Amino acid sequence: MRLACLALLLVGSWAGAALAQPAPGFDAVTAAIRAGTYQQVTSVLVERGGKLVYEQYFDDGGAEALRNTRSATKTITGMLVGAAVDRGLLTSQSRILSYFPDRQPLQNPDPRKAQITVEDFLTMSSLLECDDENSFSRGNEERMYLVEDWVRFALDLPIKGFPDWQPKPAQSPYGRAWSYCTAGPTTLGAVLERATKQSVPAFAQATLFGPLGVTTAKWQSQPLGTAMTGGGLELTSRDLMKFGQLYLDGGRWAGRQVISQDWVRRSVTPHANAREDTDYGYLWWLQTFHIGDRAVKTWGMYGTGGNKLYVLPDQEAVVVVTTTNYSVSGAGALTDKLFTTLIFPALLGD
Repeated sequence: MRLACLALLLVGSWAGAALAQPAPGFDAVTAAIRAGTYQQVTSVLVERGGKLVYEQYFDDGGAEALRNTRSATKTITGMLVGAAVDRGLLTSQSRILSYFPDRQPLQNPDPRKAQITVEDFLTMSSLLECDDENSFSRGNEERMYLVEDWVRFALDLPIKGFPDWQPKPAQSPYGRAWSYCTAGPTTLGAVLERATKQSVPAFAQATLFGPLGVTTAKWQSQPLGTAMTGGGLELTSRDLMKFGQLYLDGGRWAGRQVISQDWVRRSVTPHANAREDTDYGYLWWLQTFHIGDRAVKTWGMYGTGGNKLYVLPDQEAVVVVTTTNYSVSGAGALTDKLFTTLIFPALLGD
């Protein structure tokens, strides 16, 4: 495939920016990606202090191409839940089952299912036996894709067990036992539909995409027609970056409070521990990278293939990396390596 590399190195505002010569540090980013060191990276964008300082595309699509954000979509789902909460249409403590009387009776009945909340799905810590990182899990997402009703799939799951060698929620950091479960955020799409009485794309356009100026977005659909809020939303790289900038600015965009500051704060507050150096907020990865002698705090939107957006609150920066490394082993770690070894030093001018 012909590699068309469109370089737009910009210094200036989102509305318009003057062309600039690439900084030496970012030259190294470009060269490494062109050399194939990071496999099939399709775009890298870096913003600092509200200005786009690096933008480069490594495929034929360029700036106008819609790129599959994969599971980074989940973080946008959390933003839409926040928009509904801000409007009094939902609360983080709303009970999931209360929205689905038509799905009852459930398989594997258990009174604890009635206590599962929106927040439990936002934090990947419901008591449902659901773990995409365990191929034996009843709730593994690959099993969900085989059936028609993805909401019923989630609600019918059994309650997970905690043998002695696994910490119970009360023994876990923040009082929650975390496991990565796409079925939860997917079900939140149906909750949003019923709480807002709108389709997810319509609600998103009215409350989030419209205010940010996101005009080209493509949602995937579940078999029964609800938008797939667990992954697959297609956006341009520039539009994806806007969501990071929105949270960096406390929910404000162009002088307007799009998402409440309170929801932003709650979203990037740790609610569960995912792994070493990584906590989890409301569908945000809260990861600390150790780069040289620095502990670099980030808020992340992560998707399969190493598609990632990093918000660096201390550096007032946002980084977007998109790829098609879907079949590359360790693709997420590969993007992290690009971020830590080349992008972050270039951002700081090291």
